[in-house]
Amino acid sequence: MKYYFAPLQGYTDSTFREIHAKHYSGVDAYYTPFCRVEKGDVRWHDRKDLQPERNSLLREQNRLVPQIIANTAEEVDVLVNRLIEMDYHRIDVNFGCPFPMIAKKQKGAGILSSPDMVENVLSALKKYDSFEFSVKMRLGMNEENEWEALIPLLNASNLKQITLHARIGKEQYKGEVHYEAFANFMKQCEIPLVFNGDIVDLPSYLSVCEKYPSINGVMIGRGLLQNPFLIEEIVSGSVVPTNEKVKRLKSFMSDLTDGYGNVMNGGELQLVQKLTSFWEYLLPELDHRSRKKILKSRKLSDYQSNVEEALRKYKMDME
Repeated sequence: MKYYFAPLQGYTDSTFREIHAKHYSGVDAYYTPFCRVEKGDVRWHDRKDLQPERNSLLREQNRLVPQIIANTAEEVDVLVNRLIEMDYHRIDVNFGCPFPMIAKKQKGAGILSSPDMVENVLSALKKYDSFEFSVKMRLGMNEENEWEALIPLLNASNLKQITLHARIGKEQYKGEVHYEAFANFMKQCEIPLVFNGDIVDLPSYLSVCEKYPSINGVMIGRGLLQNPFLIEEIVSGSVVPTNEKVKRLKSFMSDLTDGYGNVMNGGELQLVQKLTSFWEYLLPELDHRSRKKILKSRKLSDYQSNVEEALRKYKMDME
């Protein structure tokens, strides 16, 4: 079984990935938020996030997988050739982003309603023999059976792996995961398959393994933002004790503060807003009042004291 950290726009940038990998074990690969073509080249922000010096730990360990988003062969060529220049050898293709501004351009999950576009992208990948390609996708954009028209194309491709988020694009991250539809996809899929969707704790992971014992791995996104220890707990089969969790969270958050402080140049408020954004997800068991105080922080000193107070109360509540 393989364990992957899903790409999350606005959260899992190079600073976060490197620091998470330093503090927590068990993740086999971290997938980057998607790179896109803008004005004929890879968007500057995306190139910066993939620079070797920003990803030294994960590149050294061969645990970083850049993700691209495209709906034409021309865009695929631009993106892949840039990644060749940066000495990457594994690439994931995004057929799953559900956000309307992306999907309406027939990219991400929006491409799933157009088998011809999917075929063009998959065909464009075949000429890059030295790369290991994978796809992260959904069941469809508007209907949960749209994958049926795509599965022959996927099976005939040079993909090494498919990660399937068992929702449709228009649902975004709401509603129930379509477990039966995932099972139907799995029956026809000839490529190693990874499950993605609503794995947030040890019981939900075990439930997925019971339903689909032959899957190649799981990919977790929001569950790891909620609990950075989650894959460690899955691998060990036990929950990290509260004392250890609080101690290691303090160290993790301290390194995030230093890390973003070193790469952001928009002043204290920008830094604090970046740090507080992680508390939209982190520790869902945290009481509402403590979370609200953290999220309302505007000065770094206030943020740090609010986090300290919140973790102290969390420790008391959980013991």
